Amino acid sequence: MIDTATPAAGFRRRPLAALAKAEFLQFRRNKTLVYMATVFPIGLPLITYFLARRDTPPTTAMAATTFEMLALLAVLFVQYYSVLSMVTTRRGEGVLKRLRTGEAADWQIQTAPAIPGVLITLACTVVVAAVVYGTGAPAPVNPLAIAAGLLGGVLLFSLLALATSAVTKNAEAAQITSLPVMTIAMLGLGSIRGVLPDRLATIADWTPFAAVSDLVSFGASGKPAIAAASDVAVDFAGTFAELGRPFATLAIWTVLALVLTRRNFRWDDRG
Repeated sequence: MIDTATPAAGFRRRPLAALAKAEFLQFRRNKTLVYMATVFPIGLPLITYFLARRDTPPTTAMAATTFEMLALLAVLFVQYYSVLSMVTTRRGEGVLKRLRTGEAADWQIQTAPAIPGVLITLACTVVVAAVVYGTGAPAPVNPLAIAAGLLGGVLLFSLLALATSAVTKNAEAAQITSLPVMTIAMLGLGSIRGVLPDRLATIADWTPFAAVSDLVSFGASGKPAIAAASDVAVDFAGTFAELGRPFATLAIWTVLALVLTRRNFRWDDRG
C-alpha cells in the first residue's frame, strides 16, 4: 500500500502560497493601499517619537507610545481595512465563488488576503524598531510581548475584516461599515483610556485594541498603556505575570470574530 498522506498534506499547502502571491501582487498594484500601509505606520509613529524626544533623551515610555501608534495603524489600515476592501472586491467580482471550485480550502481562500498585510506589518515594525532603538531608546523589556501584541492584533483584525465583509456591499461601502470597528479600536488607545471616566475606562480596557496596546506597552516599557508616573516598571520575568488580562481579551475577541466569520461570511453577492 502506498502512503499518500504526506504528499496530500503538501499538495494542500500549495494553493495558499499561490493565492498569497496573487494577493500580494494585487495589493502592490493598488497605490492607495500601498500608501496607507507604508507611509502611515512608519511616518506617523516616527514623527511622534522625534517630536517627543526633541528636548529630552529617549525613554521607554516614548518607545512604548511609538509602538502603540505603529500597532494601531498597522492593525487598522495595513490589516483590517485592506483585507475588508480586498475580500469585498473579490466577492463582487465572483472570484471567491470561483476559487471554491478549485483546489484551495475555504480557510486558505480567507487567509490569503491577510498575508500581504502581515508581511508589510513585519517590515514596518523592523523599520520603526531600527530607528527607535538605533537613536538611543532603552532596550525593550520584553520583545516577545511586543511581537505577541502585533501578531495577535493582526490575526484578530483580519478576522474582524472577514466578519465585517458580510455587511459590506462593495469596496466603497467599506468606508462606512468599517467605522464601528475603527471607533472601538480607537477607544483602546492608552491616551484615550487615560482620560475616560473610571466606568467607561473599565469598559474600554476590554476593547480589542486595548489588549494589543497593553501587550506592546508592557513589552516596550514594563508598564501598561495607562500608568502613573510613580508606577514601577516590571522586569522581563515580571511582565509575564501582567499579560493574562490582555491575552484573555484578545482570545475572547478572536473567538467572537471567528464565530461571526464562520456563521456570516458571504462567498458571493446574493441580490
